[in-house]
Amino acid sequence: MDAELPGASGSCWTAGLSAPRYPSLQASIHAETVVVGAGIVGLTTGLRLREEGREVAVVEALDIGGQVTGRSTAKITTQHRLIYQQLIAQRGRELAQDYADANKAGCDLICDWVDRHAIACDFENRDAYVYTRDLGRRNEIEAEAAAARSLGFNATILDRAPLPFETAAALRFPDQAQFNPASYLHGLAKAFIEGGGLLFERSRTRLIDEANRWRVVTDGGNIHAENVIIATNMTVKSPLGMARRTQPRMHIAMAFRTDDADLLDGMFISLEEPSRSLRLGRDADGPLLVVLGPRFNTGQDGDVASRFRELEVWVRDHFDVGDTAWRWCNEDYDTLDRIAYVGEPDSSKAPGFYIATGFNAWGISNGTAAGMLICDLIVERRSRWKALYDPARPAPEDFHRDGDSQSIVASVEEIAPGHGGVIEKDGEKIAVYRGVQGGLHVLSAKCTHKGCTVTWNNADRTWDCPCHGSIFSADGSVIHGPAKNPLALAVL
Repeated sequence: MDAELPGASGSCWTAGLSAPRYPSLQASIHAETVVVGAGIVGLTTGLRLREEGREVAVVEALDIGGQVTGRSTAKITTQHRLIYQQLIAQRGRELAQDYADANKAGCDLICDWVDRHAIACDFENRDAYVYTRDLGRRNEIEAEAAAARSLGFNATILDRAPLPFETAAALRFPDQAQFNPASYLHGLAKAFIEGGGLLFERSRTRLIDEANRWRVVTDGGNIHAENVIIATNMTVKSPLGMARRTQPRMHIAMAFRTDDADLLDGMFISLEEPSRSLRLGRDADGPLLVVLGPRFNTGQDGDVASRFRELEVWVRDHFDVGDTAWRWCNEDYDTLDRIAYVGEPDSSKAPGFYIATGFNAWGISNGTAAGMLICDLIVERRSRWKALYDPARPAPEDFHRDGDSQSIVASVEEIAPGHGGVIEKDGEKIAVYRGVQGGLHVLSAKCTHKGCTVTWNNADRTWDCPCHGSIFSADGSVIHGPAKNPLALAVL
């Protein structure tokens, strides 16, 4: 059930952020390339193309920095928990090397742009660690270290991680980094605009179709282009369906006040489940301990609020921290082989149509590499990463798992103020949110993407689709796709 949770709802990275706003699209224009989505993939691609002298327009449905990138842990690292041994075993050494090289290049580009464009984003060099508290799993740490070293990484094994609780072993990648991802995106946007790019916020794409080549339609205007890049977390359109090739998932995050700016010396993630990802950050009021909890399938948990309570208990059992400052959920999409889908899904049927999705919660380095790859493809420069991220590579049909709504109630009377629930009336599912003052907000519970029945998220107070991960606000407006249209109004 819903309950008051500690801390303010929202990401610590955007709290108090002073950044310029950009106009919405209010005309019909042309650009060689249009990018839909101004997260790390979209803005990286846009800026790279501008560096090549190409004409680019970027359209963002909401505000820059407030979506998936701006709600991440923002670790700039090639250490993606334990991945390299798996890639070598399942996809071969050559492809594993390509993954390593792509993510190293992504990290390097971020560091270069932070310096070159003087982006103020709390950039700090930090070592990255995977730790285990189970001595029986030390062999997994050792195997990953060997695999990583074989791919060129300086990976070392420690008997314990530098944490204030006991660990049995840790894998260390030195000289990684962390930053404020929302500030970084605004730095990219500034560099993009200064380089001649066109950028529009509050311009949700309603339609993408073929005109002379491609046409992107928003509520206020259109963009005609030779190339279109869909950089919207999950693609809102694709000639090759991505919804069945990926699994939408969420994780929760909390930020706690601390007087100790040296509470952690590094960035950490646990090997065991439930996973814990740890780093230091800050907002306008000072340093924070930022902690992520384990993932769970979007819309398939009926009590997300309990996850925050459990995480807070764990943090206070292991760290000396102050008040809970911030809490939020973030969403990403997993793939079976842990590699994103980036590129042209079908160059014969849809030339000039590019996507990027399925970053498995490692979108900072992978998302930057994705932008680099798409730029190379558009300017017709050969890239070894094309096969690595190929969105048309074989994928099993049984990887994706739809879910059912977790919010079915018998009657409106069961829904208390601040709560949401789904009732059935005359064979139709109706999503009802009762405001804190008691007023009812009544919507169709049918997701506007594929018609699945949504679940009430009692922590973020959103309607989440348990099938393909669309997220709607309490009033039905779209927060995350693949849905493009709001939940329809309904009557009781």
